[in-house]
Amino acid sequence: MAYPTVSKPYGLKPINLIGGQVFAGSTRNIAITTSTVNYNTAMFYGDVVQIDATNGTIIKTTLDTESTAVPGVIGVFLGCTYTNPVTKQKLFAQYWPGYASGVTDAMAVIADDPDTLFQVVSVGSTVDGDGLTPVAVAQAVLGGNAQLVLNTGNTNTGDSAYGVYVAGTTSTAAAFRIVDFVPESATSSGYVELIVKFNQGFHSYNNATGL
Repeated sequence: MAYPTVSKPYGLKPINLIGGQVFAGSTRNIAITTSTVNYNTAMFYGDVVQIDATNGTIIKTTLDTESTAVPGVIGVFLGCTYTNPVTKQKLFAQYWPGYASGVTDAMAVIADDPDTLFQVVSVGSTVDGDGLTPVAVAQAVLGGNAQLVLNTGNTNTGDSAYGVYVAGTTSTAAAFRIVDFVPESATSSGYVELIVKFNQGFHSYNNATGL
């Protein structure tokens, strides 16, 4: 079967750990809402998330083109559980739609190991919302850095649309290090899908400065 065409970014997909460590696919559950905290911003499967410094709850990250760490970045969102305020039924959901009120028990499922390797699509713009076109990158970018592009996810599928931007940023400090490519995504211009990990200090577990 032919490898599917990569037509758009899909967020960050955890696939392994660096250095051949055993990858069990383990996750951590952290609150999105509490009895006193609401969060009305959608988060999608594959979005990078961070801990809110005020409430200790999970929020969508603000990290994108920064060359220094954003405090609290903890990993990648892989779904959530919450009680629907209308039906009163417990849901296990691909994405968090956001509620201004009425949900007090939402929990995010997060891939939080700082050694996790993620598969992600290279895109052609650093502008959040515009970086939706996959762009192949050459072998020469291996070992370089990539910036995060915070596109809005798909409410029909629940999937992220985050990608990474590489051109002109490989030697600049950025959130992710390019450690490999997805060979099946190769084109005549290079690779569309990359394997990346959080750079030292950009993941909060590897940053001595706390919230």
